[in-house]
Amino acid sequence: MEVTILFGVFAVLLLIGVPVAYSLSSAALATLMYIGLPPIVVVQQTAAGAGSASLIAIPLFIFAGEIMLRGGISERLIGLASALVGHLRGGLGQVSVLSSLFFGGVSGSAIADVSAIGGAMIPQMVKRGFDRDFAVNVTMTAAMVALLVPPSHNLILYSASAGGSISIADLFAAGIVPALLMTVTLMVTCWIIARRRGYAIEPFPGFGIVLRRFVSALPGLLLVALIFVGIRAGIFTAVESAAIAVVYALLVTTLVYRKLRWKDFLETVAGAARTTGMILFVIASAASFGWLLAYLQVPSAAVEALTGLTTDKNLLLLLMILILLVLGTFMDLAPMIIICTPIFLPLAKAIGVDPVHFGIILILKGGISLISPPLGSVLFVGTAIGQISIGETLRTIWPFWLSALGVLLVVTFVPELSLWLPALLKH
Repeated sequence: MEVTILFGVFAVLLLIGVPVAYSLSSAALATLMYIGLPPIVVVQQTAAGAGSASLIAIPLFIFAGEIMLRGGISERLIGLASALVGHLRGGLGQVSVLSSLFFGGVSGSAIADVSAIGGAMIPQMVKRGFDRDFAVNVTMTAAMVALLVPPSHNLILYSASAGGSISIADLFAAGIVPALLMTVTLMVTCWIIARRRGYAIEPFPGFGIVLRRFVSALPGLLLVALIFVGIRAGIFTAVESAAIAVVYALLVTTLVYRKLRWKDFLETVAGAARTTGMILFVIASAASFGWLLAYLQVPSAAVEALTGLTTDKNLLLLLMILILLVLGTFMDLAPMIIICTPIFLPLAKAIGVDPVHFGIILILKGGISLISPPLGSVLFVGTAIGQISIGETLRTIWPFWLSALGVLLVVTFVPELSLWLPALLKH
């Protein structure tokens, strides 16, 4: 009965439009009152949920991403992507996908990615004759790449949700190959749709322009290498790398690009504070919900229930993906990671799935949920930027959605795609 109250209250509140953080806390409070435990437990667990030292990296990486966004890095990354792939069929659509790979490594956030690149690319694509739905769809789905490229704060959150036992350096390395696979798959999908719709092809600008734009974008791209190599080599921790990323971003945007003015800096601080407040409030609220899951022994019960249906590893993986896809349509990525990690990670371990590999599966599946109704945050941001209704978008997004789902299935059943690079870098 306690589990029914916990999930029932949460589901009802979500369905009537209550914000996720309040729904999580309210569900936990209602369950505690039914059990007879003091309500102060919700406050204690909420405070503890936001008090983990590893979470300090999240606001710092968000701040670094905001600085680079307003300091000129996004413009240079888009310029580099345009020079590299703008001449392919689908032109600016291909640029959107590749720019998301570049910019994802700077921001680590799908919402930041679709906001920055969508704000720049969608109006240009519409102006040059691309259909509005195509421009929005390709930009939104490309934003999923940002979830897997270092410094993805969602991977940091997954490590924290697993009790800090999973190496962030391994997770960062594990996300690179799947991110590249997603990029190539979406570019091919973009090419096919562009060819069917008869979109124009732009001329190749020449290797000289490619080289100049690469040099211009290099300081921003080096940020990713600085973070990844520093953590991988054990030079600094994830939190220390986040602090270094902020300092590096400030130096690049003020001394190299010379675009970050005082007014821009104040907007950057405000934007980072809003985003951080929203994310950490959800994380803190989900902590009490997660504590109750453990108290009620939901993870062990879930393992027993699912393994009781079948012992086949592949079928269990498919079943988990299906459940997570459904759950992801009703909650944002951060609470889903916090809630689902303690439930499904024990099951993944029980059937022989590597925790690092499972983390990539969870994040990639969460990315698909971000572009799925009714609560996909990237879906709402992308359609708002593109000035198009969600209904119009959903009617034509399915080729990109199926492509992303195909990548998810390949990554799920070919674990070497995630585990090859971390194993290689350990030697």
